[in-house]
Amino acid sequence: MESEIQINNTAGVCQIDIEGTIGVPEEWQFEEPDARVATYERFRDTLRRIAEIEAPEVVVNIRSTGGDVNDALLIHDALRQLPARVTTRCYGYTASAATIIAQAASEGCRLLSANALYLIHTAICSTEGNAAEIAGKIDLLHQTDARIAAVYASRSGRPAAEFEALMAENNGNGRWLAPEEAVAAGLADKVVEAAEQPASSLARNIARGWERLLANIGLRPGPALPADRNVLHFDGEVQALRSRSAVAADEARRQAAPTSTQPREDPSCGDTVRSANERAYAEDARRMRN
Repeated sequence: MESEIQINNTAGVCQIDIEGTIGVPEEWQFEEPDARVATYERFRDTLRRIAEIEAPEVVVNIRSTGGDVNDALLIHDALRQLPARVTTRCYGYTASAATIIAQAASEGCRLLSANALYLIHTAICSTEGNAAEIAGKIDLLHQTDARIAAVYASRSGRPAAEFEALMAENNGNGRWLAPEEAVAAGLADKVVEAAEQPASSLARNIARGWERLLANIGLRPGPALPADRNVLHFDGEVQALRSRSAVAADEARRQAAPTSTQPREDPSCGDTVRSANERAYAEDARRMRN
């Protein structure tokens, strides 16, 4: 999934959408710079914009299964430094690095959709090298796990050891938590209904584009349709159309009959049926002989 960070400032509330993968794997970082979207480098520019308008409230909508833990920690720290009241709202599968960003909310403002699933786990990396190099990577992973658990502990008031144990379940793959379980574990503050979920940034942008287009040509959306009318017909018209369709279907069934074929005699297994070209060649040969 392509990652992106979008900002929409309206009525003193700054909406930040973080979607897709957080950061880019190290092996990709220098191939396509434009692909580094949900990273601190891009996010830092958006923070400047937030600081310029001094939004009193920031809402961060998170739809992500995770990514690079370093980028997530940097985004978390940048959000924590804002003077605004920060609310994080997680939807769908919220996992791994995305849960770190979710901890950046102000007190009591870590919200989780009622239809979400939440996952924390131990850090993962891919490496190669000799025994000493691999041992160094193992030490770094343990330190990263401790740093992540400390972030969870600082927001929940619980011991970091509890989160280290939860992260270590299933050989370090963690366990998917229901929204209520995530709140009970101290990873979120409140479960919100799905109706409170905002429309996706793409849908909002398309809707705003149509509104601007209609406004530019002097049009406005028409009056609402009556309750018994869809786009084309009233309920009575729909019933009449269905009745006529049923009558037409019955008439078609009555007129249907088996396909009629002409009787013919198939050649015996010893006969050879020649094509039209073969017959024409045979006729030409007969005339030449005569």
